[in-house]
Amino acid sequence: MTQHFPQRQLRFFMTGVSPCPYLPGKTERKVFANLPFAGGPAVNDRLTQAGFRRSQNIAYRPACDDCAACVSVRVPVEEVAFSKSQKRALARNADLTRTAVEPAATVEQYRLLSRYLHTRHPEGGMAGMGWLDYVAMVEDTSVRTHLIEYRLPSTVADAPGPLVGVALTDRLSDGLSMVYSFYDPDLADRSPGVFAILDHILQAREAALPYLYLGYWVRGSAKMDYKARFRPLEALTFLGWTRIMDEAPGA
Repeated sequence: MTQHFPQRQLRFFMTGVSPCPYLPGKTERKVFANLPFAGGPAVNDRLTQAGFRRSQNIAYRPACDDCAACVSVRVPVEEVAFSKSQKRALARNADLTRTAVEPAATVEQYRLLSRYLHTRHPEGGMAGMGWLDYVAMVEDTSVRTHLIEYRLPSTVADAPGPLVGVALTDRLSDGLSMVYSFYDPDLADRSPGVFAILDHILQAREAALPYLYLGYWVRGSAKMDYKARFRPLEALTFLGWTRIMDEAPGA
């Protein structure tokens, strides 16, 4: 006799109201769901394509009552023609090595993250992240994910070069999704954040994946304005994914 076991349906919840981390004077709410361990990659694919972001085993998206400033954006990678400034960013970082590694936290990565947060985001919600928090961020997952490590050339034989950048990246059925990235704050003149996105565009091309998901662009937020500089760019609207034709995603 064949047995049929019921599958657990995805359940969505709402957070309470809290101050918006991007727009002063605004509040935010999120809708979220716990990603299942069985079928997690496929669920993560569908939710990311529907405008959700992943944090550990939780997928979330904004659900604010009086604001729609957060817009999901993605880059159709094959159509990108790098600008002169983007080519310069790639050239400035041409000496870096890129290595994809398993989603396993290391002390070296954590020390770099701590320096990055204390220098770039000292007042942010992640500034007090401890070692176990970082382990959970990287390893507590049921989806297809990995870390990209960027290193300077080694000065010691048979030893890796200094770690200067890390990106936590999900692989989806139709693209790559940059979950979180951080870098050596002393190398800001290299434009490491821009470089990481450009390099992920190249990685998506190499893997024959059509899109790079960048998360949310937030109108009026200095923290998020950089995403609008990558073109062409698509935004998720009530009509579906739509090409942005001006400088204001979501307009």
